[in-house]
Amino acid sequence: MSVSIVFHLLAALAYALLGLAVWRPLLRPSIRPAAEPDLASWAASAPISPRLGRVCLLGAIILHGAGLGTAILVPQGLYLGWALALSVAFWLGMIVFWIENFLLRLDSLQLLLLPAAALACILAALFPEGYLVPHASSDWLRLHLLISMVAYGLMTVSALHALLMATLDRHLHRPILTQDDAGPMHKAMGLLPPLLTLEQLLFRLIGIGFIVLTLSILTGIIVSLQFSDLILPLDHKSVFTLLSWLTFGVLLTGRRLRGWRGRTALRWTLAGFVFLLLSYTGSRFVLEVILQRAPLG
Repeated sequence: MSVSIVFHLLAALAYALLGLAVWRPLLRPSIRPAAEPDLASWAASAPISPRLGRVCLLGAIILHGAGLGTAILVPQGLYLGWALALSVAFWLGMIVFWIENFLLRLDSLQLLLLPAAALACILAALFPEGYLVPHASSDWLRLHLLISMVAYGLMTVSALHALLMATLDRHLHRPILTQDDAGPMHKAMGLLPPLLTLEQLLFRLIGIGFIVLTLSILTGIIVSLQFSDLILPLDHKSVFTLLSWLTFGVLLTGRRLRGWRGRTALRWTLAGFVFLLLSYTGSRFVLEVILQRAPLG
């Protein structure tokens, strides 16, 4: 078993234990019929305090980062795979959440982020297969890969955030009628920040992600000119990345000029993420797992 797999499994265990800690108060039966959960009472009844929880989460993020570092940074160069890319996305997402939590009260988002991060680490441990990146000695290529991973991570978090908002919007339009309806998921939805706060955070993430994605395309053009004399190769990566960039660009323009929000913004966010997902992880998953073929580079 490689060191990377060990670190990923340890990170998955840490995320899972923290997830159990934040879900535990919601699994208890409510004293009042159809009682709406209260953020203060939920935090007070959790096995660990919010401050200790942030410290433990930082430890899990460090373990996660160690797993990625030992997997990607190998003596032969850079090693990547679809599961590692997904793991990088969630690792960056947890870092964004950890920092944003100091600015906004987002503790309740851990209810969904922690299980998702644990699953990403488990997938990276179960599917460590990948490939060595050609021309990894190029400084421009390394910079391009670093920027691309950051963009991928930010847009992954944005997509999860959009799904969370869609779920919360549906929850707000479906009030509980009986005590049986007030299950753990209903309580979790009641603890989330207001939709307006989540929407502000969503567009902040998309705005930053769009800038980083633009830098990824520009550095990709430089790398392509260095090795192939083409501005951009007409392969699936370039096409889907450009489609994703255009989708997010239209979304931000529509937000600024026409005030797009709500379900319209959520649909465009998810469409842009799907294009970005198809540009890398989707094709790698098909080649490496379903077809059992080595990637072409």
